[in-house]
Amino acid sequence: VVTHEMGFARDVADHVIFMDKAVIVEQGTPEQVFEHTENERTRSFLGMVM
Repeated sequence: VVTHEMGFARDVADHVIFMDKAVIVEQGTPEQVFEHTENERTRSFLGMVM
């Protein structure tokens, strides 16, 4: 499933890929991506939308 709804992705996905300008910048389980973000761009984006 491709979605821009981060809450939905966190609730239903078993693997999440975060892309920025068509480049994968972060991927992993929802817990890894949403709770233990390594990439600053991902962290900034999630801070704005969550």
